[in-house]
Amino acid sequence: MKKNKYWIIAGIINIFTAILHLIGGQIDLINPLMESSIDLQIKTELLGVWHVITCVLFASSILYFKYGFNTAKKANIELVSFISYLYIAFSFVFIFSSVYKSVLASQWVLLLPIGILGIIGTKKSKTNA
Repeated sequence: MKKNKYWIIAGIINIFTAILHLIGGQIDLINPLMESSIDLQIKTELLGVWHVITCVLFASSILYFKYGFNTAKKANIELVSFISYLYIAFSFVFIFSSVYKSVLASQWVLLLPIGILGIIGTKKSKTNA
């Protein structure tokens, strides 16, 4: 089995997204929320959810790289496909939120390509099997 370039590219975009989320999101979104007057319980839960997403971003990056570079054995296509469809769903959440609130939540610009590249890579992996 050859390297899956689609999954590797998805992993690169995904790791960039994870780092951007961890650092940029913390500075631009989370820190101002932590300094606001909203209830401490809400602050705590928002911070927790924020970093749960950070964990998902890093973990899924590892999986895209693991299966993208894995030339020795068969990839777990179902897992990669599931993650890819989740990214597509995540992007739709931001698209719909943007339309609903009439403001651009641009996260979908990174999430949608990750999901699409993952699905394309899944289809290529199935044809090369």
